[in-house]
Order: sequence, then structure tokens, then C-alpha cells
Amino acid sequence: MTRLVSTPISAIAILLGLATAPALAFEIEAMTDDERATFREEIRDYLLENPEVLMEAIGVLEARQADQQVADDAAMVENNINALIDDGYSLEIGNPDGDVTIVEFVDYRCGYCRKAFPEVNALVEEDRNIRLIYKEFPILGPESLISSKFAIATNLVAGEEAYAKMHDELMNLRANASEEVLARLADDMGLDSAAILAAMDDPEVERQIAENHALGQALAISGTPTFIVGGQMVRGYVPLEGMKQIVAEEREG
Repeated sequence: MTRLVSTPISAIAILLGLATAPALAFEIEAMTDDERATFREEIRDYLLENPEVLMEAIGVLEARQADQQVADDAAMVENNINALIDDGYSLEIGNPDGDVTIVEFVDYRCGYCRKAFPEVNALVEEDRNIRLIYKEFPILGPESLISSKFAIATNLVAGEEAYAKMHDELMNLRANASEEVLARLADDMGLDSAAILAAMDDPEVERQIAENHALGQALAISGTPTFIVGGQMVRGYVPLEGMKQIVAEEREG
């Protein structure tokens, strides 16, 4: 019977899944217990003598996983594109006819959302061909939820312009987001705080938040901020220059 030639190269090739021919697999299965023990020891010795091989293999694996994640994210975005860019209620700023649409899933109590906030605004102000959509995505506890409900209720009571201003105020709010604090905030903006507080119980508020949570689940979003830039998903905070680069790549196709 033909036996596998025991060399470090063949051993490591098999370990890393680089040699998968049926005949070779058959020979591995045909090994005796002693041959298997020797084979495993050769692999161990080779890796101890050449640990860089493991790092190289890990690098290849991570690159493949990253590529797969990008492909999976793109497929999820494509499958949910209508809910992302045409839900009929999310706050939109920038150019409604822009050639690049950015969707941001945001939580008002998220530190990284707050860090990204002025930079995203700067991006939209500098690049007049971007459409920006904010998705209310409260996931960080009661203050996150009350903030989003108050923002959506502002839209129901006072319209999108007031909603946009309230969004900005909530992103910059440093006090605890209680109903009393939010009511004072609305009063300072010249809005009807009592009407907004009452509208927080409107079923439409709950519907919008529930739909955004369901959409986030469909997109495997578990943190904020998460951006959809054209057809690609960007998970987490990205500095302004990085966002500019992503937008440029999207335009290049």
C-alpha cells in the first residue's frame, strides 16, 4: 500500500487545508495509530520551528472572513434597500437627489454617534451631492428610548424642520434625558412641549422604532453608529477623512 510521504511540507499543507485531493485524504485515513502519532508530532515540531506559518495562515483566514463579511453585508443591504432609503418617515438632510445616499443608524446616548455627528454634518456641508438619512435606533437603555420617542413625536407634532433641529439638540444634550429635561429643551426651541410629550404615546412612534429595530436585526446591526454608504455597510465610527474616502469609492463603483 502506498503511504503518505512524511515531510514537514506535506504535513503543514494538510494542516492548513491546502492539499485536499481525494487520494491524499484516503491515505491519511489509512494511517495506522502510530503513523498518525508521528504525523501529528511532525506538524507540531514544524509549527514550533516555523511559527510565522501560523501567523500567515491566520492572516489569510482573517482576510477571507473580512471579504465574506463585506459580501454578506452587501447582500443584506440589497435585500433591504427599500426599507433603508424609502420608509417615508426617517429624517433626511442634505441633497434629496444626491448621487450617494448615506443611512446612519443612530442612538442619541451613544458616545461614538456623538463623536461622528459633527463630522457627518461637515461631510454633508462640504459635499453637496450627498443624501443623508437618520434611522432612530435606540439600543442603549431607557434614556435612548425616551430620546428617540421624543424626536419622533416632535416630527409628528411640528414637522421635519423641527425634527431636524431636535435631532441636533439631542445629539448635543449632555444632561440626563428625562421628560422634564426634554420638555425644557422643546420650550427653549419654541415648540409645544406638552403636545410633544403627549405624542410620545402615539402608536406611530412605537411603529417606527419597532420597524427600525426589525431592519437592524435583518442587517445584523448590533451597535451604533452603523452606516450604509450606497451599497456597503460600515460598522462603527469612521473619521471624516475615512468617510470621504468611502464616498469616493462608492462613486467610483
